[in-house]
Amino acid sequence: MQALLCALALLLPQGESQATPDAPLQTGPDGLALHRPKKVDIAFNRLYDDVEIYALLDKILAAYPKLVSMQVIGQSIEGRELRVYTINNPDTGIDTEKPAMWIDANVHGNEIQGGEVAVYLVWYLMENYGTTERVTSLVDEFVFYVLPMVNPDGRHHWIHEVHSPHSSRTGYKPTDNDRDGAFDEDPADDLDGDGNITMMRKYAPGEGTHRINQDDPRIMERVPRDDRHLRGDWLMLGWEGVDNDGDGSINEDGFGGYDMNRAWPALWRPEFIQYGAGPYPLFWPETRCIADFLHEHSNVAAVQSFHNSGGMILRGPGGEIFGKYPRKDLQVFDELGRDGELMLPFYDYMIIWKDLYSVFGGFVTWTYEGLGIISFTNELMTSARLFPDKEKAPDSHWFDDNLHLGAGFVDWHPVNHPFYGEIELGGFRKDVGRVPPSFLIEEMLHRNALFCIKHAAAMPRVEIKSALVTPLGGDLAAVDVIFENLSLIPTRTARAAQEGIGAADCFTLEGPDIVVLAGGFRRDRWRPERIDLAEHEPARLLSEDGIGSRSQVRLRWIVRGSGPLTVGWSGQKARDVQQALAIP
Repeated sequence: MQALLCALALLLPQGESQATPDAPLQTGPDGLALHRPKKVDIAFNRLYDDVEIYALLDKILAAYPKLVSMQVIGQSIEGRELRVYTINNPDTGIDTEKPAMWIDANVHGNEIQGGEVAVYLVWYLMENYGTTERVTSLVDEFVFYVLPMVNPDGRHHWIHEVHSPHSSRTGYKPTDNDRDGAFDEDPADDLDGDGNITMMRKYAPGEGTHRINQDDPRIMERVPRDDRHLRGDWLMLGWEGVDNDGDGSINEDGFGGYDMNRAWPALWRPEFIQYGAGPYPLFWPETRCIADFLHEHSNVAAVQSFHNSGGMILRGPGGEIFGKYPRKDLQVFDELGRDGELMLPFYDYMIIWKDLYSVFGGFVTWTYEGLGIISFTNELMTSARLFPDKEKAPDSHWFDDNLHLGAGFVDWHPVNHPFYGEIELGGFRKDVGRVPPSFLIEEMLHRNALFCIKHAAAMPRVEIKSALVTPLGGDLAAVDVIFENLSLIPTRTARAAQEGIGAADCFTLEGPDIVVLAGGFRRDRWRPERIDLAEHEPARLLSEDGIGSRSQVRLRWIVRGSGPLTVGWSGQKARDVQQALAIP
C-alpha cells in the first residue's frame, strides 16, 4: 500500500512548496508563461473605441511606469489627443540615443484594428520583459514610439455613429466635397433606423440592371449586356441615403473629406489629382505633429503603419514616376517582406503603385523617400483568413451563416424612400468585411505585432570588431579599426546616402597626446596601403554611406605620439560605440 501511494504521489502534480524556485517556467505559444498570470489582462477578441484604447495603454503604463511613458504630440481637428507611448529602459540610456521604431495605426477612421495591434505590441513587450530573453534584449537595446490612432476622430464616429464598412474614413474637418459652397450637407442616412448603412435596391420588372441569385436571394447579380438585350428586375441604388441638398445626387458630401495618407511631402499632388490631399503637404494638424516628432527624433530607424484591408505588406514607391529604389535598400525591404509573408499567412509583399494603385503623398513613402527610413504599411484584414483553403472557399454569406449564425447580414426589407418610393434595404453590417470576426482578432494582432518586432530587431547594431596599433618606427603608428554593423538595416540607407538625408556617420580617433596625421577608409582588406585618405580633419572621418547591411568598414589612421587614445563611431540610427587603446 505504501508503495502504491508513493507511485501515485509521483504521478500527481506537485504543490508550489515542492517546486524548484529557479526552474524555468513552461512557455506557451504566445511567448508568455502558461503558469504566470498576466500583470495586465486585456481581452484581445474585441475592438475598442478611442477612449478605451488610451485607457488600455494607460493601464499598461501604470503597470510598467519605468519602461513606458506617454506624451501628447498634438490634437486632432476635433480636439482629441494624439498620444505617443514610448517604450524605453532608462537604465540603458535615454531614448533619443538608441535606434527607435515608429508604429502608427488607424490613419483612416474605419480601419480601426491597427489601434489594437498597437496596444497588443506594447502589452506583449511589457508582459514578456524580464522573462523572454529576446524581448528583454530588444527593449533594453532599442526604443518604440507607438501612436495608436492617427485619426481618433474618424475612429470615434465610426464606432459610435451610423456608418457603412467604408465610411468615416477621413478626418472630420467640414469639407465641401461636391464643391457647391456647403459643407458636409449630404451624408448617408439611416432610413430604417437600424444603426447600419446598407444598400438600396428597387424592383423594376424588365428594366433593371441586376437579378436575384437563384441559389441565394440575398445576393444581387449584375445582368451582363449582350445582343439579346436581357434586363434584370432590380435596380441597385447605392448606399442608404437621400438627396439632402437637392442637387440630384445622394450621399456625395459626407462628414469630413481629407485623407491623412495623401498629405505627406512625397510625390504630393493637389486635390484635383489626389483626392483628400488638402491645400498643401502637412496642412492637417495630425500630420504636422507627426512630422515634427519624426524630425525631432532622428534616431527612428524603422517605420510601420497599419491600415486595412487586403492582407498586404506594402512598400513604396507610391507612384511609378518616382522610379526604382536603390538596390541595396531593396535587399533590406525584400528580406523583411519575404519574412513577413511567412509570418502573416495570406498576406502578400507588394509595391504600392505596381501591385495596388498609385498613392501620392503617402506616409510610408515619405518616411523612406524623404527621411531614408525602411518603412512598411500592413493592410490587416483579408477575406482569405475566413477560408484558408481557397479551392473550397464558398462565399461570405456561407461564412456568416455558419460562423456568425447570420448575425452579420441585414436581410432585404421594404422601406419607403422620399424620392424612389418603395425600395428595399439590405446588406452586411458595418463591422463585416473590413474588420475581422472576433475569434480571428487576437491571431491577427499577434502576427502583425511580431512582424513589427522582426522589423525592429533588424535595426542597426554597431560594434568594434577589432582595433590594432602597429608601430611604424620613431613616434609614428598605424591604428587599424574594423567597425561592423551586425544587423540587416544599414546605419544609413542608400536613399539617405543618395540624397544626403540626415547626418553622415562619423568615425573618430582622439587622444590627449596623439596627433592624427592621416586617416581614411580601407577599400581592400588584403592591401592596407589602398586607403581613401581624407583631405581635411583626418581624426574625424565622415561617411555618407555609413555601414551597410551586415557589413564592415575598415579604417586606418596614421598618428604621431604615445599614450591613451579612443576610437569610436557615431550615427543617428544606432548607438554610439567607443574603444580605448594605447600607444606605448
